[in-house]
Amino acid sequence: MDTTDELLTLEHEGWRSLCEGTGDTFYGDLMTEDGAMVLADGSVFDREAVVASLDQAPTWDTYELTGVRRIDTGPDSAALVYTGRARRGDEPPFEARMASTYRYTGGRWRLALYQQTPVQ
Repeated sequence: MDTTDELLTLEHEGWRSLCEGTGDTFYGDLMTEDGAMVLADGSVFDREAVVASLDQAPTWDTYELTGVRRIDTGPDSAALVYTGRARRGDEPPFEARMASTYRYTGGRWRLALYQQTPVQ
């Protein structure tokens, strides 16, 4: 499996965890100790805050990722950039440009930084 496929698999596993209500456990394990998420509303969460916020978060019903591309950021790191679209109930869909930066450490890929910018 090449790097793009490995990272895309992790992205899908993460989105599935958000649909299943297990995002707190998934991202608690996936994120680096110093990892952070920059969310569409401007919030910046460290790993501990991400886990706490996902503990009781409402689940998504569906999601899709389009326009995925990998950007190498160093010898042991890479980012996936894509458009994510998710739906929850009758709410309008959430759509954002997203970037997940991974670091290869301890024999596996770990999420170091995630960022989302809403599509207007």
